[in-house]
Amino acid sequence: MDRESPLPDWDRLAALDDASIPLLGTALLIARDEYPDLDPRQYDGVLQRHVEQLRPRLGSIPLWPLKMLAVNEYLFDEVGYSGNHDEYYDPRNSYLNEVFERRLGIPISLALVQMEVARRLGMPLDGVSFPGHFLVRLPVDDGLLVMDPFNRGRPLDVDELRERARPHVGGSAIDDHVLQQILHPASHRAILGRMLRNLHGVYAESGDWARAVRCADRVLKLLPDDAEALRDRGLGYLQLDYRRGARQDLGRYLLLAPDAPDARAMREYLIEASGDPGRLN
Repeated sequence: MDRESPLPDWDRLAALDDASIPLLGTALLIARDEYPDLDPRQYDGVLQRHVEQLRPRLGSIPLWPLKMLAVNEYLFDEVGYSGNHDEYYDPRNSYLNEVFERRLGIPISLALVQMEVARRLGMPLDGVSFPGHFLVRLPVDDGLLVMDPFNRGRPLDVDELRERARPHVGGSAIDDHVLQQILHPASHRAILGRMLRNLHGVYAESGDWARAVRCADRVLKLLPDDAEALRDRGLGYLQLDYRRGARQDLGRYLLLAPDAPDARAMREYLIEASGDPGRLN
């Protein structure tokens, strides 16, 4: 995010190439949906102060892994960012302004803070859409340094990465090729989409369908043909009795994913949405 510029425009994000999507700015744009008075420059300033505190400390450190260790010690030990183990599903953990204010987050929001600080310091820290918990990765001479932002940036070795991934790939053994694919850097769209899906899940679980629909709608601003988001928005519309919207989204979902495991159930929901036109049709 350019510190002299406003937040990006939701309606223009779909047309941008991935590298042009501002990660911090769009994460704060997500937060502004819930906090309309949010000032993005305030939180960009918090981030920049972290960078200014770290820059002189890193000047004499020659290697990226050691620099990253210093960044993590500053963020997690000195400043006090930490994973919210007690209230993991609190939606505030996914809104970046609250993460800056409370120093609490979930893996992906803490990773975003880590990434933005490291990148401003010249380190190519990337996110990893690892199954289960989001991780970060830094290239080093002999491979990758993979870290867990939810647990104070703790490095993870190959054996632990395989064990963490195993339950999410049917319990089968994971060879080096599969692990490399899993550890591929996440795009900005993928990171922001995952943040929004996390929020959607929290709100859907609590029955807050207006906010759940909003989150699915925002995913579609980034990824207009995302079948999962179309399904989620359509189901939310059905809960809100907006049947025309439900029909459109569920019908498009079935066109995009006719053989999806839940296709039969979605056809039944589509029939339901096509019954009583509903008060908002």
